[in-house]
Amino acid sequence: MSNATEVSTVTFKATAPSSRQALRLLREQMGPDAYILSSRVTGSGVEILATLEEQVVKMMTPVRPKSAPVLPAVSAPNSEREESLLREIHSMRGMIEDKLDGMSRPDKPDSNPLRSQLLRPMLRAGFSARLAQDILAQLPEGHDFAAGMDYVKSELARQLPILEDENAMMDAGGVYALTGPTGVGKTTTTAKLAARCVMRFGAKKLALVTTDGFRIGAYEQLRIYGQILGVSVHAVKDAGDLERALHDLGDKHMVLIDTVGMSQRDRAVSTQISMLCGASRPVKRLLLLNASSHGDTLNEVIQAYRHGGKSGGTDDLAGCIFTKVDEATHPGVLIDMAIRHQLPLHYISNGQKVPENLLTIKRAALVDLVFKTRSNSSLFVPAEVEVEPLPVALDPQAAKVAAEALYEQLQNQCKQLMGAMAMLPPEPSPADSAPETVPELVSEAVSEAVSEAVLAATVTETTTTAKIRRATRPPVGMKTTVKAKLAAKAPAKVPAKVPVKKSRESRS
Repeated sequence: MSNATEVSTVTFKATAPSSRQALRLLREQMGPDAYILSSRVTGSGVEILATLEEQVVKMMTPVRPKSAPVLPAVSAPNSEREESLLREIHSMRGMIEDKLDGMSRPDKPDSNPLRSQLLRPMLRAGFSARLAQDILAQLPEGHDFAAGMDYVKSELARQLPILEDENAMMDAGGVYALTGPTGVGKTTTTAKLAARCVMRFGAKKLALVTTDGFRIGAYEQLRIYGQILGVSVHAVKDAGDLERALHDLGDKHMVLIDTVGMSQRDRAVSTQISMLCGASRPVKRLLLLNASSHGDTLNEVIQAYRHGGKSGGTDDLAGCIFTKVDEATHPGVLIDMAIRHQLPLHYISNGQKVPENLLTIKRAALVDLVFKTRSNSSLFVPAEVEVEPLPVALDPQAAKVAAEALYEQLQNQCKQLMGAMAMLPPEPSPADSAPETVPELVSEAVSEAVSEAVLAATVTETTTTAKIRRATRPPVGMKTTVKAKLAAKAPAKVPAKVPVKKSRESRS
């Protein structure tokens, strides 16, 4: 019995919020050889219907097969080169799909170039893309760049929560605990804040408490500050010690607690918060944020130290203090975090001098500070040419122009690829034959694929996505064709002559 193949058709319907996600789901279910039959926009997103031809093996009557010609084996370098080029084609196809998905989202509003121009300085200052886009989405029409920056600054200042009146805080007094990760400057900031209190109402109405029994010299450092200011310093180890200390210091107008620094991922953070929030005398917690930290790190710190109580509740953080502002390269991340988590800013610290480097600051002045031009360009913030404009609604003519620009970009990449291929050592081939080279095959495939993409970009969004998907798929049988042509032009290998060492008898 011999085997024969019969072709059967399998269909699959993929539904996703965007064309890109639907295509990815389609590839996962059916592989790269699926053909798109139709696509449409539904209430739940984009729906794509595709089909796949499968070969089913059936048992047939015995047939004597003909012997097929044996092709020479393809050398390993050719196989590796072929796989590399096919990966490059798949990469180009992904680029086309990414560009098309970005410019064909119907839910994105129209945008003007000014928003993209204003987005760059916000990213350079350290603001997150989410906050920047939220603010720029409300940008009034008819502004130039200067007016747009004024709008951005005013909107940031309006949304930034801040301590409105330091005098009211000092007059009210109470117990304040300075918390935060290790090395953020809690002890130094405690001394700065203590100096401001002493200058306002005297040393006798202030007391310092430290819970830091882990770091070597922590108590001694705070004790020295206390001696200089004439303020008593008390050390506590647990919740019971803290309760007794606060009871003994009930006659003090203000008590400042210097807490032990803990990583935001340390489980002991919740224990520290419970100790502070469980005291009979209310403790207001101020979180210190390092201005030189990454935004994701600060976000994680705030979430960890806010765990003690519900947001806005009596056990929640009372506010924050920005430290090491003089060391920050992108201080906008601090304003971003304060706005995102609605943490009132109490002070900023821009140095180690006590008490000069602890300042209150106005909203507008702080926003102006973060937008000051820096001479050194950033290695981690996208440059102007790397920031893409905000997506616009799909327009056939605009889509065609964008696809033509993409076509030119892919052509340049193809030329670079062929240039790199040309620098490889030439392969031996018969003098009387001139078969197509691998770069020529790739160039033809890519050129044909992108040309179809340019034509397809003038139709509607769903049809465009489907055609681009089909156009950029490597031609059926291309891999086999490339292997066959490479094998056809490769010369037959001749076994190398192995020198035979003569024996002593033969030499004699």
